[in-house]
Amino acid sequence: MPTTEEKRRAFRALHERGCFVIPNPWDVGTARWLQHLGFSALASTSAGLAFSRGLPDAALGLGEVLAHLAELAAEVDVPVNADFQAGYGATPVEVEANVRLAISTGVAGLSIEDATGDPASPLFPLDAAVARVQAARRAIDADGGGVLLTGRSEGFLSGRPELDETLRRLRAYSVAGADVLYAPGLPREAIGAAVAAVAPKPLNVLVASDAVTVAELAALGVRRVSVGSTLARVAFTAFARSAEEILRTGRFGAFAGLTSYATLDAFFREDLARRPG
Repeated sequence: MPTTEEKRRAFRALHERGCFVIPNPWDVGTARWLQHLGFSALASTSAGLAFSRGLPDAALGLGEVLAHLAELAAEVDVPVNADFQAGYGATPVEVEANVRLAISTGVAGLSIEDATGDPASPLFPLDAAVARVQAARRAIDADGGGVLLTGRSEGFLSGRPELDETLRRLRAYSVAGADVLYAPGLPREAIGAAVAAVAPKPLNVLVASDAVTVAELAALGVRRVSVGSTLARVAFTAFARSAEEILRTGRFGAFAGLTSYATLDAFFREDLARRPG
């Protein structure tokens, strides 16, 4: 098992060139499977985790999120990036303290977004949002600077789909100390402008449909590709469709072509035997 410091160095190196996909598991089983497939890094998903607990996104408290991050970071050999929402604090002082707690879980990176969760005022004012990124930066620097900080602008997911404002915010978060910039929901035609706006720092792009490929994003200069809650929703969709078919038709057609029980059980038995301790 690589050390936390080794994972953090590996994660930083991934952002130096090329383009890589960082998929989002929602529990240890999905994380172990994604590692088995060969992905070089993973990221948590606040929505995927919440849905698995029967809750809406952002309903979990800080303690539950920290426990989840610690579990993921301990159970995989690859770096884990934390979806840390808006820092789980009302003020920059609280954000700084909470980021220190997140760092202690062993994650290799974390993101701080500018969404408030209030539909009437969905984004923090820019100066407040910048102060929150700066607070996260202070916590990371005090720890030694190994954790990668992603600054997220949520306008395209929060009813404020204004490209100029989003780019202004991404630039401001870069100056405030973000190592990676991210605007989930950014339309494809705006990706090139975002890459240029934050250069030479890397841009993360969220993919939630089959309208684009990794190769196309790489050609646009994107460095990191994540999928957010999409893999969790793929699993939930398959579950829901299968259950509905059973209820409405009495048939089990969705069971055709499944990965077998024997395959999954054998994988997790062998995988468990390889884990340290």
